[in-house]
Amino acid sequence: MNSRKNNPDKHKPAPKDPSRVAGDEIGEAAGGISGVVVGAAIGSVGGPVGTLIGGIAGAVGGWWAGHSVAEAAQEYTVGDDAVYRNHYENSPNRLADRDYESVSPAYRLGHLAAHNPDYRGRPFSQVEDELRRGWNGGARQNYGEWDSVRGYVNDAYDRSASAIEQQRLRDEANNAAEEADKRLEDSGDMNIF
Repeated sequence: MNSRKNNPDKHKPAPKDPSRVAGDEIGEAAGGISGVVVGAAIGSVGGPVGTLIGGIAGAVGGWWAGHSVAEAAQEYTVGDDAVYRNHYENSPNRLADRDYESVSPAYRLGHLAAHNPDYRGRPFSQVEDELRRGWNGGARQNYGEWDSVRGYVNDAYDRSASAIEQQRLRDEANNAAEEADKRLEDSGDMNIF
């Protein structure tokens, strides 16, 4: 199949498949519209990150263009922000000309990306291209080049993904314990000694 996805020059349509190119353009337009809607919804909660997520939704689509990303954005806490602020302010790679507020959308992007079920269990290196494409779709003008914020996105992605995995393991262990208790209770053998 000769598609834009396999085309090394993604800005030009792949030859000999005009229906695929038209479908891509329609999908991108729909993604852009849903990105604006999702960005507006998140914007009311997350400030500048709403615009950022809207841009990613338009460029990438999928989870980024749905209701779940808005829910994930609402779960971003003051505590999360404090951790990222401390990380930035104590980082040897801190940008001398930029304060935390100017790079905080990069941290939020990484944090939210870890909540994307399509990224679950995947290292940052495997999701970076989509995040970069979304970032370059609009955030670059307001928050800087991808290469200058990439490390912050990566750090937040890794931290959030780790916390999600730890919670998943705790939930799994609790569920297994509850099931074992129920089996024991159902068997009527409550004497464990």
